[in-house]
Amino acid sequence: MVDARDLRDEGERLSLDELRALQRERLRASLRHAYAHVPFYRAAFDKAGVHPDDCRELADLARFPFTTKADLRENYPYGMFAVPRERVRRIHASSGTTGRPTVVGYTENDLSLWADMVARSIRAAGGRPGDTVHVAYGYGLFTGGLGAHYGAERLGCTVVPASGGMTSRQVQLIQDLKPGIIMVTPSYMLTLLDEFERQGVDPRGTSLRVGIFGAEPWTEAMRREIEERFAIDAVDIYGLSEVIGPGVAQECVETKDGLHIWEDHFYPEIVDPLTGEVLPEGEEGELVFTSLTKEAMPVIRYRTRDLTRLLPGTARVFRRMRKVTGRSDDMVILRGVNLFPTQIEEIVLRTPGVAPHFQLRLTREGRLDALTVRAEARPDATPEDRDTAARAIAAAVKDGVGVSVAVEVVDPESLERSVGKIRRIVDLRPRR
Repeated sequence: MVDARDLRDEGERLSLDELRALQRERLRASLRHAYAHVPFYRAAFDKAGVHPDDCRELADLARFPFTTKADLRENYPYGMFAVPRERVRRIHASSGTTGRPTVVGYTENDLSLWADMVARSIRAAGGRPGDTVHVAYGYGLFTGGLGAHYGAERLGCTVVPASGGMTSRQVQLIQDLKPGIIMVTPSYMLTLLDEFERQGVDPRGTSLRVGIFGAEPWTEAMRREIEERFAIDAVDIYGLSEVIGPGVAQECVETKDGLHIWEDHFYPEIVDPLTGEVLPEGEEGELVFTSLTKEAMPVIRYRTRDLTRLLPGTARVFRRMRKVTGRSDDMVILRGVNLFPTQIEEIVLRTPGVAPHFQLRLTREGRLDALTVRAEARPDATPEDRDTAARAIAAAVKDGVGVSVAVEVVDPESLERSVGKIRRIVDLRPRR
């Protein structure tokens, strides 16, 4: 049997000293590239009183200004590009709540890098050349589907481009084509699980052996449920379109102890979400990324809003990030109590009678904010089961989080979904 370490690429074989030297070289080059070719960065650096030549060590990056999603939207569509548009070979975009999406461009080299990083990720998850990979992320402007697709092909896999939706057909494809790997959001994987059981098919008897899940935060409890009910290894992949797409970091199947960040191409920092101060390794805060090798759209100190912490590497030399616990902009402050959707997820997952699909609805009653947890019932749940589950969830939130919420147990598959994901927070409070 081939040792997984023998399959690592050149970047994964770097020593720690070699990695840090490479990061310093590439960071300085990326800062110079952004300053020379993106007017936004030239103005931002000048305003902050810094120049690319001021970055001599990795710690000097903290002197440079942040980039936010608002900056990307204000420079829509091509203002953040560092190459002539004629060199851009593909454009992706993420959805925008203000009417303007964030647009990302890729040169040929960027697309090749992206495929390499997703291939590295699939290999770290246990995939090998010749495997069949069922891709159930959405295709199109969303980076998930095409990112997974080209990465799997780069590794030498056979790709089933199933995309999202048509759940019954997806189950049939998995049975007929016998993929060994599935790449999908964790919430949609649970929808597939429900469909397997509805069709009377044992999900533990499929050909699947590895699930690579991303695009939304998910808990260890959800990992256990997926692994036990599908008899697979469930591992996490991380990425975001503003940085490149999926393939920025990957959990290694041999350890499952956090996501190794591919630091030879993406430099991470953890900062205090309020002050922006860089925090020591091991402390939880907001994840910030600087691209080291991107051409079309370099990003400098991009604030992801994802909350996690950095730890030393284990299965790889690269540092690990813990599972994202939530987003700083998804935190709900309810009557003075901080609440994240992942806290509710843990409660829903251990409550009999409900599926692992839920939504938080914020309303205002008089002068006070109110929160309703809407959870989908399992198909076989009786009215009595639903009532019992609602009371159990309300009690667990009160005891575990410290705030009173209303709970509604709704019909199966009745919550709004988008690209395989459930919209976790619906804010119905009147605008001030």
